[in-house]
Amino acid sequence: MAIDAILQAFSHFGVRLGLESIQQLLKNLGDPHDQVPVIHVAGSNGKGSVCAYLSTILTEAGYTVGRYTSPHLIDWTERICLNNQAIAPETLESILQEVIVAIQPDDLPPTQFEVITAAAWLYFAQQEVDVAVVEVGLGGRLDATNVCDYPLVSVITSISREHWQRLGSTLAAIAWEKAGILKPGGSAVIGQVPQEAASVIHRRASELGCVATYPQIARDLGNGWAEYRGVEEYELESDSEDPEEGSIAHLLKTIRYPLPLQGAIQLHNSALAIATIQLLREQGWQISDDAIAQGIAKTHWAGRLQWLTWQDHKILIDGAHNPASAKVLREFVDTLNPAPSHIHWVMGMLSTKDHGDVFQELLRSRDSLYLVPVPDHSTAEPAELAVLAKNICPDLAQCHTFSNVVEALETATAQASDQDLVVLCGSLYLLGHFLKTANLVQP
Repeated sequence: MAIDAILQAFSHFGVRLGLESIQQLLKNLGDPHDQVPVIHVAGSNGKGSVCAYLSTILTEAGYTVGRYTSPHLIDWTERICLNNQAIAPETLESILQEVIVAIQPDDLPPTQFEVITAAAWLYFAQQEVDVAVVEVGLGGRLDATNVCDYPLVSVITSISREHWQRLGSTLAAIAWEKAGILKPGGSAVIGQVPQEAASVIHRRASELGCVATYPQIARDLGNGWAEYRGVEEYELESDSEDPEEGSIAHLLKTIRYPLPLQGAIQLHNSALAIATIQLLREQGWQISDDAIAQGIAKTHWAGRLQWLTWQDHKILIDGAHNPASAKVLREFVDTLNPAPSHIHWVMGMLSTKDHGDVFQELLRSRDSLYLVPVPDHSTAEPAELAVLAKNICPDLAQCHTFSNVVEALETATAQASDQDLVVLCGSLYLLGHFLKTANLVQP
């Protein structure tokens, strides 16, 4: 509770994109971020699982690895990990107190995210980590994590329309913000992104002399195995904004590995992680193919296409909260074998999300929808979502609203047959609330 109380004091400063405050705070702390080699990961979707792959692979290779991600599911300690172990609550409380003491009266007051970000940098520096895998919070260019001049590798996992209120209404504008993590003369790994976004990222990389690598998607070998077979590296001399022009392919040694995380999207995300590791190996890092395979095999990432047993019912939970992640979720559900007879969606979304587009991706005729609020956050009203959902998918079998997620899940599981599927989705905050309430905290 002490951690919650400490950070709650900074919540009223809201979200503020910009680097002035975090840079001053880190300066007051002795610039701990300059003492930590960093892999910086941005993207609309997939960045959390890419961070999880990277930190586990590097830990498997024998390095001391920090990992900073957001948001958390259950509590704040999940955001700051050392070799995949969450920071101890008493240690985080102590680190936060050090950060608060460093805030000077004349400083621009830091936001909650800036305080926890500064705590991560300070902890990683004190632990003398070999490398920190750091996930962007929002956007990239003006995100509080974007304070390192020389990251080992910058990664952009994906680009889709999200946080458009702050990042811009077009994919090009969003791509520009995320390309802000690219650095002069640096190395980058870029995931599969729409052409409009790819042109922006390629142009920015060219301007900076940043060598951008575009991995091929790994091949699905079946039975939970995948195969990575190389990357395409694009020459920067081309004047074209199309990275396909003037490209040269580099075929790397084939790596086969078990892929524990669910969904076809993990063929993409795991390939991004392996391509990043390949760049580290070119920089002299000692990471064997076996460490890559074993690291991926040991990767956990809760709340993403995760199966749980709740009250003797098997349910699927997923943090899909924007159209792109909703599409991934629907594609996963549609490829299940045997196929479910009916889908029962238990959903809650934040007020800032593109509700209509999410429904468009998820809902199909004869699906059932159970709408709930997201506790302790700026939630979309379930009644308003119900009207929207029925307009988008008039042939829903049923659409109901509930005051809380447990009541909705109890109704959904009671109405679902053994051949049906119950899915809880719409917000990571909702999933975290459910896991905590139901005492289903997963490793």
